[in-house]
Amino acid sequence: MKILTFTGATPSAALKKAKLEIGDEGMLIETKEVRKKAFGKDALYEIIIGIEEDMLPSTYKKDLKPLSQQRPVKQESQDVLFDLSNAAQQIAKVSRVADDPIAEYMRPPRQTSVAPAVTVPIVEPKELKEIKSEINKLTDKVKIIQNMFWDEKSPDIESQIPSEFAEIYRLASQSGMNKKHLDELMKITLEHMPFKMRENSVTVKRYFQTILRKMVPIRREAVLSVGTKKVIMLVGPTGVGKTTSIAKLAARYSFLLQKKHKVGLVVLDTYRIGAVEQLMQYARMMKLGIETVVDPPEFTSALDSLRYCDYILIDTMGSSPYDKGKIEKIHECLDANTTAFEVEVVLVMPSSIKYEDLQVTYDNFSTLGIDSLMFTKLDETMGFGNIFSLGYETKKPISYFSVGQEVPEDLVCASSDFLVECLLNGFNRSKA
Repeated sequence: MKILTFTGATPSAALKKAKLEIGDEGMLIETKEVRKKAFGKDALYEIIIGIEEDMLPSTYKKDLKPLSQQRPVKQESQDVLFDLSNAAQQIAKVSRVADDPIAEYMRPPRQTSVAPAVTVPIVEPKELKEIKSEINKLTDKVKIIQNMFWDEKSPDIESQIPSEFAEIYRLASQSGMNKKHLDELMKITLEHMPFKMRENSVTVKRYFQTILRKMVPIRREAVLSVGTKKVIMLVGPTGVGKTTSIAKLAARYSFLLQKKHKVGLVVLDTYRIGAVEQLMQYARMMKLGIETVVDPPEFTSALDSLRYCDYILIDTMGSSPYDKGKIEKIHECLDANTTAFEVEVVLVMPSSIKYEDLQVTYDNFSTLGIDSLMFTKLDETMGFGNIFSLGYETKKPISYFSVGQEVPEDLVCASSDFLVECLLNGFNRSKA
């Protein structure tokens, strides 16, 4: 089964392009507006089509790689560019060595005799080492001066921030991290960081990264033991990508892990016909069992029907954090569960909203007994401090990150290293 993407100025234009390439055998999974129409620019729409590989026309170029090894063309292109960049860097290094004016004076004198020349190792003079050291210190001082002109106020902590910490404080503050949390982290860093490490910005940043990694709660993906089952319910606001995340998890557990598990789906989102149909299409393509639940008493029978599965994934109705009626409906389903299955509740939230909105969302859904957090749309934001702050404040572990729309490639297991890297250096898909 292949998941293909087509774009066009209108949905019908994208669909026409799909039919020209693969015919009428594909199934429409999703239609979305990628870019709104603006002055001088046409709108851009994207449709996602699913089709069995044996149904592809002979004129279509088939990917010979198995599904588990397929990657988006964009990602493979980035890998090629990365390799070219590495090669360019190597060439540049060789060029710099060849053009180094000091190297001429460091070369051994030419041998005038016929005997083979003896290779003399190049030893860097002490004076040159001292010059390089002074240049590095000067670079750090320039960086410190630059960061002294930032707009943020100094944190409300007893000891004033040393100038060496200005850059790291600015980066973390601009990432959307809650100020109270940032001040607490800076206080811990100032109290425990050895003075020797404060001499340059690189060691300051590295130490701060270590502190951040230790304070981000992460839930690692557990390997199912023989005879055990796992039931996971995704809850959260409307439009955060719960249904697509369910499909990514289903594909991951069915095809991408070392063991191919049996997966079943339960749909509570009967309010949106489109969401039900979308998940049913995923279930048909991946040959998964699926059950729909309209009333809470049906929840137990749905779980019983899928007891042969290793994983049971539950998609719930999207709800505004303030719509307590829909949240209560989910709560009634959980209360109606009379099976021996323990339901793990995962709160799904977008990374693109500010910390205060994440906190309100968490508070309103917390009545369901949140076990872990999942964040989507990491590829649509530049600030990640809000994610750190919510995990730090609630002490709830983060289980998964969704970093794009591709199914199943763009779902990654959460890690503190990746989150801290995004927070301080920006999103980089290759480091996920």
